[in-house]
Amino acid sequence: MKKFSFLFAALILVFSSTFAQKTEWALDKVHSNIGFTIDHMVVSEVSGAFDDFSLNVKSDKPDFTDVLFDVTIKTKSVNTKETSRDNHLKGADFFESDKYADIIFKGKSFKKVKGNVYKVTGDLTIKDVTKPITLDAKFMGIVKDGKGNLHAGVKVTGIIDRYVWGLKYNSALDNGGVMIGQKVTLQASFELLQKK
Repeated sequence: MKKFSFLFAALILVFSSTFAQKTEWALDKVHSNIGFTIDHMVVSEVSGAFDDFSLNVKSDKPDFTDVLFDVTIKTKSVNTKETSRDNHLKGADFFESDKYADIIFKGKSFKKVKGNVYKVTGDLTIKDVTKPITLDAKFMGIVKDGKGNLHAGVKVTGIIDRYVWGLKYNSALDNGGVMIGQKVTLQASFELLQKK
């Protein structure tokens, strides 16, 4: 029985290593961004971004349907172009950046729906709360620059409920509404450079 278990484990290891993605892609930060919008006082929106983030990406297929990836966002890098608001977001009412430095998205699949339209699914972790999410994506393809380097582009959009991750801070308005929306719209654009 022990021999069988060892053989089975060895076969799984060989199978995994044989079919594991080998091509790595680096993030081109100059041409990438992660942004968000949220309703403000019911009648308008506030927009912001995270200025510090990283990706680990591996994909061998030209349509990226085999991609393995994860995204790490530094909560202290939140930027809404208003210092007092940014400090509030980094504090105990929201991200608690001193305690929870990272937001992490671990991708599980990148499925083609039609043409360049995809669905991306994975686990999103904020303040040690992990929940599955599905987002819309567009794979912009792969192109070669003048030096022979390969570049790939992906755009991701979606809406998440911040309350699910315990980000429930709000205040009531006289008209019965609330100061800050519950749903957050995400928009991200990534340019990747194939490593040699």
